[in-house]
Amino acid sequence: MRLYEKKLTLTVEEEVAKYAKRLAKRHGKSVSQMFEEKYREGKANTIQTESQKAAEQLLEKLKSSKSTSPKRDKELIKEHVKRKFT
Repeated sequence: MRLYEKKLTLTVEEEVAKYAKRLAKRHGKSVSQMFEEKYREGKANTIQTESQKAAEQLLEKLKSSKSTSPKRDKELIKEHVKRKFT
């Protein structure tokens, strides 16, 4: 046990407990570790819909993706217009 740890008992619906255990197992963590990480990160104060979670994941992917050059986009548009109208 780490210094200053405190045991906490939560009462939740059975399905919620099962889901938390499956999720923890999938991430190779305990439910306690996931709970602590969530509260340490300060994300526990926000409730997200599925759409908000998907948008957040998309933003994270976009942040880590390679940016395209605007000049290249302009060149592609010019080429497309040239092919279309010639």
